[in-house]
Amino acid sequence: MPEMHKAMHAGAVSRIEPVAVDSPLTGFRTLLYKEVLRFWKVGFQTVAAPVLNALLFLLIFSHVLDRHVTVYGDVPYARFLVPGLVMMSVLQNAFANSSSSLIQSKITGNIIFVLLPPLSYREFYAAYVIASTLRGLFVGMGVLLVSVPFVGLSIANPLWVLAFGVMGGAILGSFGVIAGIWADKFDQLAAFQNFFIMPLTMLSGVFYSIHSLPQRWQDLSHFNPFFFMIDGFRYGFFGQSDTSPWLSLAVVSVCFVFLAALALAMLARGYKLRS
Repeated sequence: MPEMHKAMHAGAVSRIEPVAVDSPLTGFRTLLYKEVLRFWKVGFQTVAAPVLNALLFLLIFSHVLDRHVTVYGDVPYARFLVPGLVMMSVLQNAFANSSSSLIQSKITGNIIFVLLPPLSYREFYAAYVIASTLRGLFVGMGVLLVSVPFVGLSIANPLWVLAFGVMGGAILGSFGVIAGIWADKFDQLAAFQNFFIMPLTMLSGVFYSIHSLPQRWQDLSHFNPFFFMIDGFRYGFFGQSDTSPWLSLAVVSVCFVFLAALALAMLARGYKLRS
């Protein structure tokens, strides 16, 4: 019996491990993991379905217009269309990820489990926006991969593609945080999607070059920040665009700073989250 007691005591001691000091980013990593896992677990709906939708756009529009329209002098229409569809998918899915996650948490009441841990509002914001950007980039990469067999596509400036892809996802992820905080029900969130995100995306040059428009509409297009995201992204593929890529980068950067500051201010106040 004493031997057994000693063995049990030794075994218990051998299982004792040093207690690691919690990292200040542990809560951030956990929330980020939760948000990524949230869309990845239902990837057939959150990633594969948007890729299929974009592929259908490509097949239909390219079949109708590819032989009749060229852009930038010698770029076939189907090839011109692909970067626009990729970026459109990035933007729409980045917005959907953060906005839908927040509104679901608010309606079901489990937002309290995100607010109770010792997370700063900056970590809260960063986790939602990074997860949204990742979802947008995953969908965009999927659209690009399924499009390549149909069009011979090369990338002239990969860094421009990466910069605008990440910035576009971060901007719409930030806007999704703002919309998710402000909205109290799904109808209000749908209004953002249907009356703001969708029109600005469709009128941003995804399916056309703005130089094909009358001058008045060309001028109005320059007030649409989505145009600069898509035009700069397209420059990375062709080395050509409707406006200067540096101007597009400047506009996109200003939009990100503004939306990030607004989202952080709302989170710092606990607007519609802690009441």
